[in-house]
Amino acid sequence: MSELIGKRAAVLDRGYVELQDAMPHPESGISADNVAVASARVSFLGASKGVEADRRLIHYLMKHRHTTPFEHIAMTFRVHAPVVVWWQWTRHRTASYNLMSGRYIELPEDEYYVPTVWRRQAAQNKQGSESALDATEAEQLSQLLAEHIARGHALYKRALALGVAREQARLFLSGFAVYYTGYVTQNLHNLLHFLRLRMADDAQYEIRQYAQAIYHEFVKPFAPIICEAWETTWEG
Repeated sequence: MSELIGKRAAVLDRGYVELQDAMPHPESGISADNVAVASARVSFLGASKGVEADRRLIHYLMKHRHTTPFEHIAMTFRVHAPVVVWWQWTRHRTASYNLMSGRYIELPEDEYYVPTVWRRQAAQNKQGSESALDATEAEQLSQLLAEHIARGHALYKRALALGVAREQARLFLSGFAVYYTGYVTQNLHNLLHFLRLRMADDAQYEIRQYAQAIYHEFVKPFAPIICEAWETTWEG
C-alpha cells in the first residue's frame, strides 16, 4: 500500500488528484480496515478476530450506520481542479481545505478547463444537464471559450505589468475555468458520504470525475473491506 502515497490520477484535461498522506499510514503495517475493527472493539480491548469475523463486523457497522469507527481513518489529497469544481466541492464542510488564492504567485496562462463536450440544460432539473450538443457546435464553443480565456489572461498580464496587485488583477481571469490547487483532508466516514453524493448519476460531470478517481484509485485500495460493505449498503 505504500505506493499509494504520492500516486497521482489524471482527471479532466489538466486536473489531477494526488494522495499526500493517510491515517493509518500505508507503511505502518496497520490497514484502514484494522483501525475500524479495533476502534469498534475498544470496549473489549480487542482487535482482529480474523479476516471473516472482521469483515462481518465491518458490514454490520455499515449496515446499521454505526459510523464512528470509520472516522478514525483519514486521507489527505492534493487536488488540481477548475473553480467550477471547487465551487461544489467546498460545500462539503466536513473536510478541511487549503486552496491557492492567486494573491501570492502569478497564475499560468495554460491552466484553464476547456471542455470538448458541451451538455444541454436539463429540461426537468434546474441545476443539471443532459444530452450533448452536436460535435460541430461543441467545437465552436470550445474555440470561443479558449479565445475568451486568452483575452482575459492577456488583460490579467497587462494589469500585472502596470503594477496592479495580483489580488485585483485576477479579476480579469475566466473565473470558473481557471485551475486552482488545494489540499483536502477528510475522515473516511465523511469522505464516503461525499463520494456517494458526487459519484451519483445526477452529480455534475466534472466533479463526478474527481469523485470516481478518488474512490477507485485511492479509497478502495486503501480500505477494501470497508468499501465492500459501503458498496453493499451505499450509505457511506
